[in-house]
Order: sequence, then C-alpha cells, then structure tokens
Amino acid sequence: MSCCAQWFPSIDRKGNAFAGWGWNRAAFSNSDIHFRGANYNFTLSDVHAKDRQTAFNGKTYFGPKTMTIPQTNIRGGFFFGKNWSLTVGVDHMKYVMVQDQTVSLTGQIGDPQYAEMVHNGQIELTDNFLTFEHTDGLNYLNAELECYQGIYHSRNFQFNAFAGFGAGALMPKSNVKLMGYPRNDQFHLAGYGGDLKAGIELLFCKIFFLKYEVKGGYINMPNIVTRAASEQDRASQHFMFAATDGMFGVNVTLVKNKAPKIEAK
Repeated sequence: MSCCAQWFPSIDRKGNAFAGWGWNRAAFSNSDIHFRGANYNFTLSDVHAKDRQTAFNGKTYFGPKTMTIPQTNIRGGFFFGKNWSLTVGVDHMKYVMVQDQTVSLTGQIGDPQYAEMVHNGQIELTDNFLTFEHTDGLNYLNAELECYQGIYHSRNFQFNAFAGFGAGALMPKSNVKLMGYPRNDQFHLAGYGGDLKAGIELLFCKIFFLKYEVKGGYINMPNIVTRAASEQDRASQHFMFAATDGMFGVNVTLVKNKAPKIEAK
C-alpha cells in the first residue's frame, strides 16, 4: 500500500458543503384509501400503485423548463463533523394508482349511479369512478442525518459508503377525479414521512461526486385534497415505500480545518 492510496481510511470533511441532482425509481406497498365527503364515506382496501418514471430523453431530463418532469431528487448538505453531515432535500416521486383493478369497498356512496358499481362489496376502479395519482408529484420534503465511512482513497479519488435516516413532510400535487367531480390537481400539505437509507459515493478531486443509494420508509397522508371546491372532500392513506436514487453534484470546502499549532521548545 502506497502513501497515496488507502483502504478503509478515516474521513475528515468537516466544513464541506455539497449539493446534487438526480433521479429515482420507487415502489409502494398496497394501501387502504379512505374517501370522505358530504355524500359519501368509504374505504378502498389493498389498492395497488406504481411509480411513473419518464422515458429518458436528453431534452426532457436536462432542459431548464422540463427537468422537473421526471422523478427527481435534489439535496444539499453540510458536514458538521468529520464524517457526519446534515442534509435537506426533496424526493420527487410519483404515485399512480393502477387503473381497472378490482378492490374491496366498505362504507357508503350516496349517489345511486356510483353505488350501483359496487357488487358484493367489490368495485372495479375504472376512469369514470376514480383516477388517483400523486404525479407532480409525491413530494417528500425531508432532512436527513448521514454518516460516512471511507472504503478506498487515492490522491484524486475517494470511494465512500454512507448510511442515514430522516423525516419530513409530504406536499403532493394530487391528480384526483372522483365520481364525476371536477379533476383536482393542486399542491397541498398532506402528511409526513420517515426513512432509512444506505449508499455509496465516488468523489473525484474532492469536488465532483456521484452517489447511489437505496432508501425505504413510511408515508402517512391524512389530508389529501380530492376536490378543491370543498373543504369536506378529503382522502387519507398510509403506505411503505422503497426507492433507488442516483445523483451527481459538487462538493466544496466552506470552512478549512485549522492545522494544529506546533509550539517551539
């Protein structure tokens, strides 16, 4: 082993700040979705949903006006300790209820046109009954604490592992069309979430980095807006999620570590 390369070295990045941009894929557990309004109060059980990542196109992914269309991540952070950082960011995922699935429905629907769609406690989720998406998106605004461990360092290259946890708020823009009511699509504070994650980092010349991480967590949204014209019409759901995130960015030294003073004898 040379003096310029080390395996499993210690890390001292105190005073470093970083910011990055990337993309994600996500998966969601099945969930019960409760809908309530003046003329209905029912629960759909075990509803299946998936993400919706945009097919890659350079103009879309890197265009100034379109780069937020794909499922994206943006994050910035600061190393307050040698190998500890605090970060803030947004995980812009997309949650899409799978159309035309058949699920159980319990509760009551006052409108006979839609009540007749329920057969033996089951209903097919067709477009004329319900479309339900958080597609612009399932926005998880969060703060995370991260701990880093060096794997391999050379003069101009660092390979690190990291793990962390976080919590935050959900501010989706939910696209909902329920039982003939006008389509609703607006940002709103819907709930909260928490996560655990682990990943790897490639750092070049102490400036540019690539990161890849896996993340899992819990989301609870008791206040999903389904009809903008009414304060009574709301939905609620909670589910687990898993995501993989890839990110590139820049690391800079904001506060230089002072070299220890050597006193003359």
